[in-house]
Amino acid sequence: MSLLDIDKLTIRYAEKPAVDGLSFSVDRGEAVGLVGESGSGKSQTALAILGLLPVDAGVAGSIKVSGTEVIGAGEATLNRIRARRVGIVFQDPMQALNPFVRIGKQLRQVVLRHEIAAGPAADERVVETLARVGLPDPQRQYRAYPHQLSGGMRQRAMLAQALIAEPELLIADEPTTALDVTVQAQILALLEEIRHDTALLLITHDLGVVAGYCERMLVLERGRLVEHGPTRDVFAAPAHDHTQALIDAAPRIDQAPAGQPQPGAEVLDIDSARVVFKVPGEGTLEAVRGVDLTLTAGETVAVVGESGSGKSSLVRAVLGLLPMGGGRVTYCGNVLPADVQERAQSTRRDLQLVFQDPAGSLNPQMRVEDIVAEPLIVHEPRSSLAERRSRVVAMLEHVGLGDEYLHRHPHQLSGGQAQRVAIARALILEPKVLICDEAVAALDGTVRQQILRLLQRVQAETGLAIVFITHDLAVVRTISHRVCVMYLGRLVELAENAALFANARHPYTRALLAAVPVPDPAAPGGRALLSGEIPSAVSPPRGCAFHPRCPHAIDTCRTALPEPRQIGDATVACHRADEPSLQAG
Repeated sequence: MSLLDIDKLTIRYAEKPAVDGLSFSVDRGEAVGLVGESGSGKSQTALAILGLLPVDAGVAGSIKVSGTEVIGAGEATLNRIRARRVGIVFQDPMQALNPFVRIGKQLRQVVLRHEIAAGPAADERVVETLARVGLPDPQRQYRAYPHQLSGGMRQRAMLAQALIAEPELLIADEPTTALDVTVQAQILALLEEIRHDTALLLITHDLGVVAGYCERMLVLERGRLVEHGPTRDVFAAPAHDHTQALIDAAPRIDQAPAGQPQPGAEVLDIDSARVVFKVPGEGTLEAVRGVDLTLTAGETVAVVGESGSGKSSLVRAVLGLLPMGGGRVTYCGNVLPADVQERAQSTRRDLQLVFQDPAGSLNPQMRVEDIVAEPLIVHEPRSSLAERRSRVVAMLEHVGLGDEYLHRHPHQLSGGQAQRVAIARALILEPKVLICDEAVAALDGTVRQQILRLLQRVQAETGLAIVFITHDLAVVRTISHRVCVMYLGRLVELAENAALFANARHPYTRALLAAVPVPDPAAPGGRALLSGEIPSAVSPPRGCAFHPRCPHAIDTCRTALPEPRQIGDATVACHRADEPSLQAG
């Protein structure tokens, strides 16, 4: 008997199937990947296993956990299954964890509710579990609220909550989607460790994660199972077109880089940029610390680094959306005022931004036509309604959307469609520089591939210069010409794409590359993980900010700040970057 046995599961909402006739099983000690794009029915399946579907869901078929039927079961039966037999890790711990209750108390409630322990023994069980998932100082984290933890620490706390009752099956629903690549690697390593005691159902759209951690995989498309089998076999010879499309769309760090652009005129020069915030009761936080960077026409420069490295603060200061604490920004030979309101309107139209979350940046009360036309109204007030309509239709067509989208509101769009609208809005003024801040981070693989190809096509046709902010090194490999690596507000490495991926010189850059999952089960594993998390910018370490996490740190690293210097074909801020022994390691 399988630990989990699903037979002909169908989930409907108003006669529309979200899951259609799904059958599969998970055995003890097995890791199974459930793969598909948004809307394929992955999360609906996970909720159904735990009896957590909304009341308006029509459910048919069978779900058995260790022989116990879930569909139609009462609350008493479901509560015996939840936590004790099946635990779940949700994608967003900020929504899954109670913001008003301390982490330790939330885990203690699980222990008490399921009568695992009581009194001091319950507290001991919580602390032991927090330590098991790698949370530093678990006694302190017991007393912390969710908002006081970093994203990686919150996900560890969510994992601890799922594991504290020692379930037979752990469902991990997109557990690493929003995490930095280094934290993602740490969480996946934890999931690998628990495999000795717990079966794993890993739900994701990231084929690199499935390739490295699952023996079997199931591929869903619009609620239907279209392919399943051993992971190596599916990757080697996919039988369904949808599976092949997902594999083809997965970015890889071992792919050839984008072709180098023809030398163009310099359009942007960032000189010694600094961004400083005042933190009440703690002093100042220097988010960007003396960064130098240039951008030429037709070039894409990727800015990468973990959360807290200063990527978004840098580009917002360049756009005049944040005050600069020092340095200057020059656009086409003209030094720009620090405040966007003081800049010439012609300059403001030439520098455009695409945000990570289109749902947050598109006005929910406006229709697509008005959203895309708004920049024309601001910058070209004399243009007629007919002229604006014509240009909006042409721009939407340019980004792959027909005129049937003109009258839709943002909530009537998919994630990929909404991001195309955001890009259309940014491009309709024909800017010289486009800044994309994690613009494809939340998109499915095939949609992400479409957006990246769109940006590359526009760049080839117009000479658009792009600053591409991301934590996804595989995407960087695909789209960038040069790569700027930041750590705690400083530039630590700057090199051309091919040079950086072939021979990264800074230990931090090499750690980022080592953490990227490769969508190939045959790829070698066992990569060293970067330990710890990025330090606080309020009280940064003395000397090189990376030294507390660097395996190559020496006394000089702990006392002296390394300045960027040219080493071969890269600019590197590392005391030891030119040592042959370090490069070999």
